[in-house]
Amino acid sequence: MWKRGMYFRFLVAGAILVSWMGGTARASSEQFKERIFPVGQLKPLDSPMNLKVGDKAPDFKLPSLSGEEVSLSQFLGSKNVVISFVPAAWTPVCSEQWPGYNIVKDLFDRNQAALIGITVDNLATLYAWTQQMGGVWFHVLSDFWPHGEVASMYGVLRTGGTSERALFVIDRKGIVRYVDVHDINERPRLEDLAEALQKLEK
Repeated sequence: MWKRGMYFRFLVAGAILVSWMGGTARASSEQFKERIFPVGQLKPLDSPMNLKVGDKAPDFKLPSLSGEEVSLSQFLGSKNVVISFVPAAWTPVCSEQWPGYNIVKDLFDRNQAALIGITVDNLATLYAWTQQMGGVWFHVLSDFWPHGEVASMYGVLRTGGTSERALFVIDRKGIVRYVDVHDINERPRLEDLAEALQKLEK
């Protein structure tokens, strides 16, 4: 059980970390801002949600930057999973969100969670983008072909062909325990994800 004092300290630490993470990630993306496509303000949400908390998460297998195919089912029984869908490489918010997870790798390690990043970009684009950002520690998968198939399975494929900015937390049994289909123009709050991961261990 969470003790109230511990929970309060966790939230305070999370708020400080979010502030730090935002500044650090922005500084990273500033280094290559001339390569980032200015998407402007987009429609916040543009897809019909078909997954909710308590549902069985659809399995998938996609090619990754490591050269291997990665599936959801390979983690079942051993790891919780966080899936981070982002709309597109070389765009402003995405280029802050994913580097920010480098700073908080311990959050995932402490909660025995694998992080999987998915976009509809092809592998060559994802490789160039992540290398420009300095690399990321987590699995990066391409949902390029059949285009957006996994994003569609999770109900987050937008009408323009990109995905929503969405987070799914899936437990070791493959059950969806947290969903945040976020305003595409903003980064999801780290403290909300951290709280969702903590609840998995209760």
